[in-house]
Amino acid sequence: MPVDAYNKITHCIFDMDGLLLDTEHLYTKAFNRITNRYGKEFTWEHKAHLMGFKTKDAAGYVVEELALPLTVEEFKREIIGIYQELFPHTSPMPGAVRLLKHLKENNIPIALATSSDRENYELKTGHLRDLFELFHHRVIGGSDPEIAHGKPEPDIFLTAAKRFRDNPDPSKCLVFEDAPNGVKAALNAGMQVVMVPDPMLPKRYTSEATLVLNSLEDFQPEKFGLSPYVT
Repeated sequence: MPVDAYNKITHCIFDMDGLLLDTEHLYTKAFNRITNRYGKEFTWEHKAHLMGFKTKDAAGYVVEELALPLTVEEFKREIIGIYQELFPHTSPMPGAVRLLKHLKENNIPIALATSSDRENYELKTGHLRDLFELFHHRVIGGSDPEIAHGKPEPDIFLTAAKRFRDNPDPSKCLVFEDAPNGVKAALNAGMQVVMVPDPMLPKRYTSEATLVLNSLEDFQPEKFGLSPYVT
């Protein structure tokens, strides 16, 4: 898309897992720790389908899709235990800290919109509190009563926009995502979306985004009417 095809924006909304935090490989590791026990592999095709799902919905999908001899509740209980072991060791993705600080310093309102529940959010961010306090607000989709439907429904992004003090029109919000369901959710909310997909994600899942980047390090704020980085 040519530069002049991007609409100027005033607010930014960020997904968390795989976009700000390097957690997606931890999800794969956690799921396969269970599925491998039954001779099943949790693949990138499975992962692409459920990225952005709430924990219960993801558990239901994996149990059914891989025909595991577990109830959804049993799978969910076990996966949560593995999360508690793995998630406290997260680190920011390349370019994430620089971008968030740049937007904050230039008075661009920023919000977090994650499908995580409160417990998983705390596990992943407890050692990174200064970074996550940069946000004007945080929508923790898995525990927020206002989020009736998970991604690809637009609930989480519309709620994030509404909670900014000036309640901007969705067209003025730019979403940052790594997951196909998140991209769909942003578009369903009437927002532009920058996608930073995992290099392992099949390319057919990246075609709908407004802009696709290899890394947050490649984002040029001025393309969307924001203050450029000072080099």
